[in-house]
Amino acid sequence: MMRVTYLVVLLAVLFTACSTERKAEQTTGKLKVSENGRFLIKENGEPFFWLGDTGWLLFGKLNREEAEKYLDDRSKKGFNVIQVMVMHTVPAVNFYGDTALVNKDASKPKVTPGNDPKDSVQYDFWDHVDYIVDKAAEKGLYMAMVPVWGNNVKDGYVTSKQAAVYAKFLADRYKNRPNIIWLNGGDIKGSDSIEVWKTIGNVLRKNDPNHLITFHPRGRTTSSEWFHNEKWLDFNMFQSGHRTYSQDTSAKEKRHYGEDNWKFIAEDFALKPVKPSIDGEPSYEGIPHGLHDTLQPRWTDSDVRRYGYWSVFAGGFGYTYGNNSVMQMHNAKDKTSAYGSHEYWDHALNAPGAKQMIYLRNLMLSRPFTERVPDQSLIANQSEKYNYLAGTRGETYAFIYTYNGRNIKVNMGKITGEKVKASWYSPRDGKTTEIGTFDNKGTHEFDAPGEVKDGNDWVLVLDGV
Repeated sequence: MMRVTYLVVLLAVLFTACSTERKAEQTTGKLKVSENGRFLIKENGEPFFWLGDTGWLLFGKLNREEAEKYLDDRSKKGFNVIQVMVMHTVPAVNFYGDTALVNKDASKPKVTPGNDPKDSVQYDFWDHVDYIVDKAAEKGLYMAMVPVWGNNVKDGYVTSKQAAVYAKFLADRYKNRPNIIWLNGGDIKGSDSIEVWKTIGNVLRKNDPNHLITFHPRGRTTSSEWFHNEKWLDFNMFQSGHRTYSQDTSAKEKRHYGEDNWKFIAEDFALKPVKPSIDGEPSYEGIPHGLHDTLQPRWTDSDVRRYGYWSVFAGGFGYTYGNNSVMQMHNAKDKTSAYGSHEYWDHALNAPGAKQMIYLRNLMLSRPFTERVPDQSLIANQSEKYNYLAGTRGETYAFIYTYNGRNIKVNMGKITGEKVKASWYSPRDGKTTEIGTFDNKGTHEFDAPGEVKDGNDWVLVLDGV
């Protein structure tokens, strides 16, 4: 009986410890760039793995109760960053009919006295943003906020003079909140209205020294093309986009990377000064290949996993997931949907890819994170496209990702230890299967479980003994 009692107590203690650890993990606070310039860390030195979700129209389309439901779901699934537009249009109007601006003027935010949610006169657009931001902080979520979506600036709705006043308003209002990250731009090339983007970046940095700033660019471009040397840009963000290899062939495109999002990371890492880099918008789960033709096949959970592991193993400090229905908060009140969305946001929350993202975060934080480097020399049988193998390692461990389960031939001796313990990690369910222990020299070929087919993805994990 005493053994049973002891076991129950022990399990209770372990459960409490795990719960406390999760709660402590999901907290916000000041973020900064790591000493080596490759990662983000918290003030106490704890590594921060950015696991983002694109909730672009959250502020505009959801009421308080719906917003909390969304935030609660994303927090429980292990996301810690929500990418969101402050103003999708000029002027922006929210669920309650409140407008963000006076007379469509970005230099005149429409602010009313008081913020009582029960008073429709007092509770304005900005109070609603505050409410959601604060709810996100309670749930350990950072809000990566785009001040104004790029096409509005390109179309002349926001001038540099207006942008300076608006950016100061945002900085003054949110500089003391613990969970803000600024995404300048918004699906636009930095060369379009570049002076406006520089103005917003400089004003945010001057008036809000507490929060990180980057630039969210157009598809198949990276912030480093225009702003790498700007003092306000803390880290680079690229949008690998929604095209397939065959669709990304336009002679007008500077890059023909297709689905090889890891190439953006490699390109950013070659720049000086050293800055972290992340894929802030890969192909969304449930969106058509190429985006606009709804008769095209749609990206699946295996695709979003592939983009995640490829970019992170290439050196990315995190990854942003996206879902077609969730990013636009598609609901029954919508008369139309963008990009052929055929389900509502609250149902799409449970798409397979969204549930699987936590396994990427868990794996990366299971070993020393900020010492990690990309290392393709681990791989003796490299290939291309879906046969591509992505390798990364620390001093005592190495990870190699295969998207289709093909064999991995490893150049041993890249990590410390006379021997290595090998195992398979599943990106689909986070389970580990031990393989065995091997000499840490020469080459060794590892046979991934299952047949070779797209989506049968695995991570080979090597730990030095």
